Amino acid sequence: MLIGCPTEIKNNEFRVGVTPAAAQEAISNGHQVMVQKGAGVGAGFSDDEYSALGVRIVDTAAEIFASADMVVKVKEPQAVERKQLREGQILFTYLHLAPDPEQTRDLLESGVTAIAYETVTDAAGGLPLLAPMSEVAGRLAPQVGSWTLQKSNGGRGVLMGGVPGVGPANVVVIGGGVVGTHAARIAAGMGADVTVLDMSLGRMRYLDDVFGGLFKTRYASKGNTADLVAAADMVIGAVLIPGAAAPKLVSRAQLSTMKPGAAIVDVAIDQGGCFETSRATTHADPIFEVDGIMHYCVANMPGAVARTSTIALGNATMPFMIALANKGWKQACEDDEHLLRGLNTHAGNLTYYAVGKALGIDVLSPHKALSI
Repeated sequence: MLIGCPTEIKNNEFRVGVTPAAAQEAISNGHQVMVQKGAGVGAGFSDDEYSALGVRIVDTAAEIFASADMVVKVKEPQAVERKQLREGQILFTYLHLAPDPEQTRDLLESGVTAIAYETVTDAAGGLPLLAPMSEVAGRLAPQVGSWTLQKSNGGRGVLMGGVPGVGPANVVVIGGGVVGTHAARIAAGMGADVTVLDMSLGRMRYLDDVFGGLFKTRYASKGNTADLVAAADMVIGAVLIPGAAAPKLVSRAQLSTMKPGAAIVDVAIDQGGCFETSRATTHADPIFEVDGIMHYCVANMPGAVARTSTIALGNATMPFMIALANKGWKQACEDDEHLLRGLNTHAGNLTYYAVGKALGIDVLSPHKALSI
């Protein structure tokens, strides 16, 4: 199989879909790998590093889309890329289709077989290809939130850890999953007073058992959420419903109850965001203000630490990429139910129910898609 990896073109996206280690693994399995010139530079991988492994370096993304049997990326294909996809081709990348009807329509029209990192599952019920970036985004959230809180950026001018005689920042994390856990750990490590909101008593028990008194937990009732958000200097949205649009947990009306200059960091923005006032931003222009509250809603947060993120993502995606190349997508998905759950589109059909529900599109069972 010919595996192709184009340079990412989303604003300030420096990650690369195929690491040299993954390329070497693919080549050792008898496959060909094609990488666009400069695709790995932002993550610290030179063209020479790829070439030394037998990777073919090409000048343009068009060459990759025209000839690759499987296109491996990081971020969802942009409009110009979607026009080059075709039926019979495999697209293996993050998609986040539920809040993105335009992308969904284009993928369906192309006929491409699209397998989304974020909906591949594992035996423990986790999301193994989303988890590495959730860990990175969670650890970044307090860091970018503390920057947003600086007065020069429109924030309250509150230091996360305070100083002797002056209390620390009050940080609320909505969601105690992978993102929320890592965000809470880092925020607490910075000296902030941290509370995690979650609706799972089992998850809260786990957090208490593992982290002791490092941070507090509260049940995410509407009342508790409203009270804690009103008292917070920073609120981190870390809610995920796999493959589906994020629920809106903080309304615009609630912004009036918050402290002027408080910071919102919406890590759920890839799935539409969990604050009513959220809209996707970029690393080039990451912050906006609504009713005196500063919003940080960058849709590709891990791209800011491209080398760490690329290596972590490559470690997770490599076995699945090799399985798809070795067996073809149908056999690989027949052999692995968890990989089949990653199938989002095939031959003009939508094959992921949460996306269909969010966008009002009929869905073909992924098992039936295997027979097409």
